[in-house]
Amino acid sequence: MKHIVLFSGGHSSALVALRVVEKYGKDNVVLLNHDIIDTVEDSDIKRFKKEISEYLGIKITYANMENWNKLDQFDVCIKAKAFKTINAPAICTSRMKTQPFMKWLEENYPSKDCICYYGFDFNEVNRIVRRTYIMALSGYKTEYPLAQWTETITDTNTIGIKPPLKYGSFKHANCTGCLKGGSQHWYVVYCKRPDIFKKAKDTEAIIGNAILGKDKYLKDIECDFFKMKQLGIKATEHIPFQTFWADAKKKLKEPTLFNFENFEKSCDCGAY
Repeated sequence: MKHIVLFSGGHSSALVALRVVEKYGKDNVVLLNHDIIDTVEDSDIKRFKKEISEYLGIKITYANMENWNKLDQFDVCIKAKAFKTINAPAICTSRMKTQPFMKWLEENYPSKDCICYYGFDFNEVNRIVRRTYIMALSGYKTEYPLAQWTETITDTNTIGIKPPLKYGSFKHANCTGCLKGGSQHWYVVYCKRPDIFKKAKDTEAIIGNAILGKDKYLKDIECDFFKMKQLGIKATEHIPFQTFWADAKKKLKEPTLFNFENFEKSCDCGAY
């Protein structure tokens, strides 16, 4: 029986890897990752994956989409001419991760003699139920150590490995410019990675649909993001979204020394 850890490069998946190896030994564990082009996968996530792999003494196994090092999530969606479909709520996840993963499983474990481990915790019951059901339809077993097992290690700092620096602004190790992220995520992208924000706007124009849905195009909220940045609203996902947006709306309404009329050209609204 092989124990396959869905090793995303996030802190939770690393904790799962550590616990599964502790329980079953490194010779019985596979660290399975989907490598992502380095323009949208933070270099420090790649550092983190490498250090966890070296600590455990297990080489990372990759299940990558074709041309993974040339295409990002926007290129994948442009090729598909959509951000979402009925069968794939997020086309980028389906094409870049799910399809390569299932292909790898079918080629390497057609007899289903393996268990797949995910980094969902006890706060993610809906994700656990959904993933268990989906994988069971294909005949594969799943487990969720962070939700189902007794806690052992809870922080990689205790083994001398710092979590990815990306967590300083973002909550997850997803692609920067995550197509499943909300407005708060995109404000952080606007502030931290304007190159990705621009490509996202360009992609919306090409596809003719909005990433955030309901015709909420990034180009239409860009000036609000510009004003928020000028007002010093912190670019972070670590503030609960209700608090974050309540604070942002309050500051946008308050009297200010800034004359935003003079900044309209600077924020490049609608320039692309």
